[in-house]
Amino acid sequence: GMWSMKSQFSAVQQGTWPEFLVDVDFDYLVVAGGGGGGCNIGGGGGAGGYRTSFPGGTKITLSTGVHSITVGAGGGVVASGSPSTFSTITSAGGGEGGNLQDNGTPGGSGGGGGTAYLGGARPSGGSGNTPPVSPPQGNSGGQGIAPPGAPNSVLAGGGGGGAGAAGTDGVNPNNGGPGGAGLANSISGSPVFYAGGGGGGQYEPGPAPSGGSGGGGGGGIEFCNATPGTSNTGGGGGGGGSTPPTGIGTGGSGIIIIQAPAPQAPLITVAPGTNTISCGVATFTVSGTLTISK
Repeated sequence: GMWSMKSQFSAVQQGTWPEFLVDVDFDYLVVAGGGGGGCNIGGGGGAGGYRTSFPGGTKITLSTGVHSITVGAGGGVVASGSPSTFSTITSAGGGEGGNLQDNGTPGGSGGGGGTAYLGGARPSGGSGNTPPVSPPQGNSGGQGIAPPGAPNSVLAGGGGGGAGAAGTDGVNPNNGGPGGAGLANSISGSPVFYAGGGGGGQYEPGPAPSGGSGGGGGGGIEFCNATPGTSNTGGGGGGGGSTPPTGIGTGGSGIIIIQAPAPQAPLITVAPGTNTISCGVATFTVSGTLTISK
């Protein structure tokens, strides 16, 4: 009413009017680091968690000032990936692939199970979307193989889960499971796939188990190393092949891309210099800061 208008006018006259803060609504894509593959006919690493508002989701509103951004590292050999964080949004690192006889671990997407040996139980894949968010940030890893006959004749790990699909189980006779597919996102201006799972390792030669679209690394085979997840995709690393253990794929680092509306785009800067901003789209390949000016 009139009273509030007068009191506000009075505050301006007295120089006590607060400084205006700028609020900016950002779309975001937050992908965590992928998990590393397991060793000794191991499971593929799970993809890093994948969370986005683009297109059509709920944006994040930030005010004038400096905001920290954390881009998760990929997991090393048999290690989970690290989370990525933008404001209130955290994507969980991908789960590690299981070693011989071991289950995959949970994560943004779960790692694939390693292979069983000497009649052991069939290793399971780790669960995805852990911790749970809606919509889900990832999928589960595939199971490794339990040999039904001679212990060394059927050995293959499961694929790691991806943002778009679960990892595939290892299958008889000796085929490691492919990694789960990632998801495409166009926040950068054109569609790019992110967060594919790593392929499981296998005992025998043959076509290497593929990683999922979105940077998942291929699984290792006899005498041939697994492939790492691709940097800045959150792809899981491929599981190691046969004994003696061939090289194991490490997980790919994550990425954060945020988009400001055009009117506020000139107010946004990023640091350090390896991170970039163009036309209001900021791409963080390493941890840093986002600054909103008045």
